[in-house]
Amino acid sequence: MLDQVNINNITVEAQQFFSEPNAYRSVLILVSTIVITYWLSRFLAKGIIRVAQAVATRTDSESDEERLVRLRQVETYLSVTVAVIRVVAVAVVAYIAWKIISPTANSSLAAIGAGTIFIVIAGQTLGIVLRDVTAGSVMIAERWFNVGDFIKIEPFMEVSGVVEELTLRSTRLRSLSGEVVWIHNQQIHGVHVTPRGVRTLAVDIFVRDRVKGEQAIEKVISTVPTGTMMMARPLRIKYAERWSDELWRITVVGETPPGREWLVERYFVNALKEIDEDKKRADRLIVHEPIARYADSVADSRFKRAVRVNKDK
Repeated sequence: MLDQVNINNITVEAQQFFSEPNAYRSVLILVSTIVITYWLSRFLAKGIIRVAQAVATRTDSESDEERLVRLRQVETYLSVTVAVIRVVAVAVVAYIAWKIISPTANSSLAAIGAGTIFIVIAGQTLGIVLRDVTAGSVMIAERWFNVGDFIKIEPFMEVSGVVEELTLRSTRLRSLSGEVVWIHNQQIHGVHVTPRGVRTLAVDIFVRDRVKGEQAIEKVISTVPTGTMMMARPLRIKYAERWSDELWRITVVGETPPGREWLVERYFVNALKEIDEDKKRADRLIVHEPIARYADSVADSRFKRAVRVNKDK
């Protein structure tokens, strides 16, 4: 058993270990700092993430477009706040650890040492991070996109997906294939943002008989798969216009996620062609080949201002 002298010696050595600077003490403080920083930042971020998840749930069930945009902006700011809090937690804990490790260090020597370390870090890593932060701050301030938007990134046109997380340093996307894509903000030269996450397509179908044409088209529409990742909004006959005694133009409209346009441009159009596949030209219901096109109403109105044609010439 330990006698009182040994206990006193152990106590004195422990006090000296924790009170006087030494290599083992510095390592212990460093490890403790990393553990404390990790759990502190995780605890703080977890609370904000819960709020962000509640906002995301509310956003997904929102039908009003303006309110939806505002909620997505709030979700974006919460995502950025998580990253900022983690940085602040690291800075505060690192400062406290530095004061504990070298409480009596010479100020000039400490300044020289800190300056040397800063130059090394700034040249190798901090410069990259600062460029990411600057680019991220500009994108957030100018509202390039929000969490929940579908974007395509330039110059990497094959990189596209739904924005899952946006921080000052990086952006995380979820592609249509389910892959998670991380990209540094400084690498984003431009973005293509798909409004509401869908693309509106229309198909103009020219038929001899309106009633028979609509019946045949409805049968084909019923075979096109619907769902969030397929036809987000099912195809529907929007209107029919009479062009002559034996010619009607029937317009079908639907909405798909980006990358699923083939459902309309190929699958639906090819299915329409099969209606008259075994008929002679004179007996065909569909007179001309169907025309698939984009039909976004906002783009339509913008191009009306941009396209200036003198109809009298």
